[in-house]
Amino acid sequence: MRHNKKFNHLGRKAAHRGAMLSNMACSLIMHKRITTTLAKAKALRMYVEPLLTKAKEDTTANRRLVFAELKQKQVVTELFQNVSEKIANRPGGYCRILRTGFRLGDAAEMCIIELVDYNENMLKDTKVATKKTTRRSGKKAAAAEAPAEAPVEAPAAEEPKAE
Repeated sequence: MRHNKKFNHLGRKAAHRGAMLSNMACSLIMHKRITTTLAKAKALRMYVEPLLTKAKEDTTANRRLVFAELKQKQVVTELFQNVSEKIANRPGGYCRILRTGFRLGDAAEMCIIELVDYNENMLKDTKVATKKTTRRSGKKAAAAEAPAEAPVEAPAAEEPKAE
């Protein structure tokens, strides 16, 4: 049984999985958006979000902790100088996963994982769409208008058919 085993191993040994996630995190930080499979994106989100949280506070200890995971000096510099300024006020949820369909070769579900504060198209849309909407269907409003127009008669009960 798989009780309490929610960790996705991605079909790899621990060293290979760690190296892959480290490389994918470096690519995500440098390019702000990458295309990958859905399973890898979910694993990457769990891997990179604690690193982004550490980057919000620029201390030597946090730089060393992040460098121990990422192992690329340019990426750590980019993370602590540029990315940390954009995510400074965000309490969490630094990554967004957008599903894009299925890969032709093996039908793996593909997606785009991106840093939330770097997608200018979505940021523009959220600023424009400030209208408050509700999820209510409006049945009460329709019921309030119906008696004003014309009284509605109740349908007659059906009589049982004789055989």
